[in-house]
Amino acid sequence: MPAASIPPKSGLDMVLNRGAQASAIGLAIAVAIAGLYAMRFLAAPVSLAIVVGLMLSPVAQRLENRKLPPSLSAAVAVLIFIFSVGFLVVAVAAPLTSWAGRVPEIWRELQLQLTNLSQPLDTIRSIREEIRNVTGESNVTVSVEDGSAMESVALLAPAVIAQALIFLASLYFFIATRNDTRLTVLRLCSGRLLRWRVAHIFRDVEELVSNYLLAITIINICLGFAVGISLWLIDVPSAPLWGAMAGLLNFIVYIGPITMAVILLGVGFASFDSIWGSISPMLIYLLINGIEAQFVTPSVIGRRMTLNPFLVFLAITFWLWLWGPIGGFVAVPALLVFFAVARNILPGFEWALSEERRRQYSRLP
Repeated sequence: MPAASIPPKSGLDMVLNRGAQASAIGLAIAVAIAGLYAMRFLAAPVSLAIVVGLMLSPVAQRLENRKLPPSLSAAVAVLIFIFSVGFLVVAVAAPLTSWAGRVPEIWRELQLQLTNLSQPLDTIRSIREEIRNVTGESNVTVSVEDGSAMESVALLAPAVIAQALIFLASLYFFIATRNDTRLTVLRLCSGRLLRWRVAHIFRDVEELVSNYLLAITIINICLGFAVGISLWLIDVPSAPLWGAMAGLLNFIVYIGPITMAVILLGVGFASFDSIWGSISPMLIYLLINGIEAQFVTPSVIGRRMTLNPFLVFLAITFWLWLWGPIGGFVAVPALLVFFAVARNILPGFEWALSEERRRQYSRLP
């Protein structure tokens, strides 16, 4: 008997089939996001360690070229990182000790400047009372228990210390085993084409992430110089210190600039008598930081990394929502890793390869 032919699918069946596939993909993405959020305590410091490890890998490689074993070269690279961060912290913290003693003076200056705003504040208060009388809202009193801030710090400190230890351990083991990990993954690849693609994924990830870190470091250095010179021009004391702090804090996306703006507000109140003079350091910083954040960084990183600036913005927003400040730091490297994988595996990404790579790609079976 002739085999029964399968009737062709109708348009409704194809729509339902595509809808089921899209639903499965959406569910998988939702589960992955929920998993990343649930594992943020462990996944965030490990991801940060991988990003920093990619930056320190060239240092470890040079040490290994001098016949040092990977375990020792990784330890030296981690120590270099720790001492570099410690040196920057000490260099910035030392001048701040002289400003720490001026906190009461800054607070008095702030109160003095606020008294000049008493009339506008009284007007706002009267308007608020009129609105309450019209809407019938009652006053709400919010009380804050004493010691709540200290209790929060005491509860947060062990978690921060644990994440720092996870980060350092992950950083060491990632650098020490990076070559073994790469060889193990390549051995698991069956076929010359797959092995070639995976090898180039590793190379592209290291190249793209290193270029990104170099670009963002140069941008933050330029930002620090611009802030320091601008504050020096308006006679702000310790202008080089605030420029250095602006460059360092800019590595912490969103949180760093907000912290720097608050610091400069206090510095302004301690340095100037008028209200506009007091807020001018903060306004100048916010202007420079706004130009950097809205125009310079998206344009430079977007072109240098061949990424759409809008995708960079979405990546930073998503990872900040998922993991906080650490997520903001690893957002663009994570996007670059996806880009490196996509342009070596998915069809249609060959345009992102260099001319030499496209010729090699076309000769492969």
